[in-house]
Amino acid sequence: MPKLKLKWAFGFPSGVSANAQPTVVAGRVFVGSDNGYVYSIDAKTGCVYWSFETGSIIRNAITVGEVKGSGDAKYAAFVGDGHANVFALNAQDGKLLWKTKVDSHFVARITAGTRYYDGKLIVPVSSSEEFSSGNPGYSCCTARGSVVALDASTGKQIWKAWVIPDEPKPYKTMSNGVILYAPAGGAVWNSPTIDPVKRAVYFGTGDATTAPSPKTTDAIMAVDLDTGKYLWSYQATENDVFMGGCNGANKSEACPNPMGPDMDIGNSPILKTLPNGKRVLIAGTKSADIFALDPDDNGKVLYRVHPLGLPLNGNGRGRSSIVWGGAADDRLVYYGIGGAGIAAVKPETGERAWLFSPPAPADGRGRGASLGAAATAIPGVVFEGASDGMLYALSTSDGSKLWEYATGKEFETINRVQPAHGGAIATSGAIVVDGMVYVGSGYAVGSGAQGGNVLLAFGVE
Repeated sequence: MPKLKLKWAFGFPSGVSANAQPTVVAGRVFVGSDNGYVYSIDAKTGCVYWSFETGSIIRNAITVGEVKGSGDAKYAAFVGDGHANVFALNAQDGKLLWKTKVDSHFVARITAGTRYYDGKLIVPVSSSEEFSSGNPGYSCCTARGSVVALDASTGKQIWKAWVIPDEPKPYKTMSNGVILYAPAGGAVWNSPTIDPVKRAVYFGTGDATTAPSPKTTDAIMAVDLDTGKYLWSYQATENDVFMGGCNGANKSEACPNPMGPDMDIGNSPILKTLPNGKRVLIAGTKSADIFALDPDDNGKVLYRVHPLGLPLNGNGRGRSSIVWGGAADDRLVYYGIGGAGIAAVKPETGERAWLFSPPAPADGRGRGASLGAAATAIPGVVFEGASDGMLYALSTSDGSKLWEYATGKEFETINRVQPAHGGAIATSGAIVVDGMVYVGSGYAVGSGAQGGNVLLAFGVE
């Protein structure tokens, strides 16, 4: 680890926020950008093989899988955009194979990576409706989260599983004539998890935007892999109804009271088999609770703990919060928990093994950066990004620091893009393949953190 050095930097032209986690397949890096382009890049040199313009922001990791009946195309790169379109691109040359819109709602979008399994592409669908739906001129709310299964070779829909199964209906007309609708919400912000044993799909769901909040919001849901039929769900936070734009006197009558606490489960469930053969499904909440469910017993709760020993289901996030995702190896599970650092817990019990907290600023003022990005684990090492652009490599044994690199600076890029600089590593994590480490730097969507437009590649000298 101490020998890791920057090998190349790739700049996203006109990019302002590095959102998407890279994917590495067969010596190529596949990555999307907020400029709407998908790139296929040589993993060793950073040189571009091809690019494809989707026309909308890309926030999700790309999935590569086998396709049939598409001429010379053997593998496709699948990506979703900010308008809920899914594209299948020939992984070899970037040519469009098919395009499918998976949700007709005007603010539906795809913010998390798809999953490929057994010829199916499993697509999570979210929405930007809750961000400003408290505006009194808006007919709140009609967007619902879902997971959609497509035929990976054709793009045709096989099934669609709604988080909120009932269609929104009008329930009130405000004095300004605007009609209000319910139920709504339950966006799926995370990439689904496939269980080949139970032939199930597991995913986290967001809060409701209308009251009362259905039991499938702020939950882990399980649906049948072949039919999309509901199997079970576990609700981590009850009565959570949230929307933006409700501050001030000029607000919609749809604004919930009480508000929030906005506890979406935005991280992908982690499916692990323990040494004794027992299987567990692990996820975290925005209050940094870590819980394990039994996938073989209809999601029965096995434990729920807080890595800092704080009260469970706390509405105030404070310094600890799990939003973007964890990682697991054969011994531990790792979660970035915000300002408190990164915690390693035992998957059998949730007991904390160690905690790494970011160092305080050199001038002694304030606290250290937030470590909330998705963690990445390889044997002996866990990588974690920070809101100040620092990328840490820690020992999985005790959390001690092995290596660090400050990405929040300007870079000379292989593709001559200027300006090019890094910033916060606040959501997507690093990818480690064939002795190389790849990470996007500069996430700035609604986080107030420093934006950027670079993909960085590190290797051992």
